[in-house]
Amino acid sequence: MSLSLNRCNGLRECELNTQGLAPKDPCFGTYKYYTTNYICIPDYYFFYLHIENGKIQINTANYGRTDKTTCSEGRPSEQLQNTNCYSPNALAPVSKSCNGLKSCEVFATHTVFTDPCFGIYKYLAISYYCLPPGVREYLFCHDGTVIRIHSANYGRTDSSTCSTGRPASQLAKTDCYALNSQTVVTSGCEGKNSCSILASNSVFSDPCVGTFKYLYISYSCVYGRSSNGRILC
Repeated sequence: MSLSLNRCNGLRECELNTQGLAPKDPCFGTYKYYTTNYICIPDYYFFYLHIENGKIQINTANYGRTDKTTCSEGRPSEQLQNTNCYSPNALAPVSKSCNGLKSCEVFATHTVFTDPCFGIYKYLAISYYCLPPGVREYLFCHDGTVIRIHSANYGRTDSSTCSTGRPASQLAKTDCYALNSQTVVTSGCEGKNSCSILASNSVFSDPCVGTFKYLYISYSCVYGRSSNGRILC
């Protein structure tokens, strides 16, 4: 039995050689056959995400039911009545499986998300956006001067900066600060003639999931040169 589980689970089709399935002959002299019980899991139990450019960033996720029409075909009415069905832990496993990847899949079942409303037919709803490939911020000082970092933040402090083409939900949070911003930028740039910093979650972590962030750096070139402020979307 374990052999068929290992070779067949999760596949569209599989093939087993019945020779040697049992460690010994269970009934010598008898012509034997092999039987197994299985079920077909529909493809829609798996939620697939894929983007061509950039990386996936999960915005919201829910395993449950919020209306009576979604995924309702062929279901009795009593399985569709509760439209206030939310899995409290849905965002965490989806984000863990998908954030930062070009493609991912999530198994939509109560074994992953628990069962928030027993007896109700549930579905997985995910909203996400595509993070553009990491862009670097370049700082430069003329010969004879070096960079001095005054402040830095990877996050969002207003709703207008780097907002073109972004939905309002990604711009609403304006108290978004990556606590390691100054440390990372200072470590990479302080005292140098030039430097580059990758503005991405992989460098600064994600201080506010679902918000479109930018890197702001305030610096000056020493020996009396004027301060500069740089923003990288």
